[in-house]
Amino acid sequence: MTETRLSVDIFSDIACPWCFIGKRRFETALAALPFGEKVDVKWHAFQLDPSLPDHFEGSELDYLTQAKGMPAEQVAGMLEHVTTQAAGEGLKYDFDALHVANSFTALRLLALAKERGLGNEMKEALLSAHFEQGVDTGSNEALQGIADSVGLDPAETAEVLASDKYSDAVRADGVRARELGVSGVPFFVLDNKYGISGAQPSEVFEQALSQVWKEIGGENLQMLGTTGQDGAVCGPEGCN
Repeated sequence: MTETRLSVDIFSDIACPWCFIGKRRFETALAALPFGEKVDVKWHAFQLDPSLPDHFEGSELDYLTQAKGMPAEQVAGMLEHVTTQAAGEGLKYDFDALHVANSFTALRLLALAKERGLGNEMKEALLSAHFEQGVDTGSNEALQGIADSVGLDPAETAEVLASDKYSDAVRADGVRARELGVSGVPFFVLDNKYGISGAQPSEVFEQALSQVWKEIGGENLQMLGTTGQDGAVCGPEGCN
């Protein structure tokens, strides 16, 4: 008899602060569930700003005020809020040290890691490097070091960084996201049927996972949970 397993596809960007918070809250929910080890997570790319240069000269506050046209006071308040929310999940965001960079190459490297069974480890390392450690995730040298730390083959990593390998995979994820109607991340798809938008509280993830676990099946994507202040997302126009 085939073992029942629950698939979860997560669309996110490594440059999305709510995506790291959402990852932690989702993991907290999994840890609380008796079937948590039977949930198969697959990461998908959703690049928030493809137009961003490889290296942006300025801080996150500068980027959001200049590129998104948001008032500096509003941005500062938003960054303070998201830092507090991150701290509640045990994350230590440092926006003063953060390097604003195009995430496409990092997402290509994540695609390689997924193929090698190291997707979750690479996603964690990239998010932590970007938001907590002040690492320039637009630098090939830095990305090589991150890949080495999670156990990817150094030569294979170097080959990907020196080429455009996995570009199609990253773009395909973006196409799939648009087909599903995803406009902000993180976005979670449970059993290819149920959608949850935003960094919902862990209790919401726990309830949704339990519900789907009981009634696996169906064809159409339906929205689960209530998107409110805690169900925050980042979209092309910025984060809320």
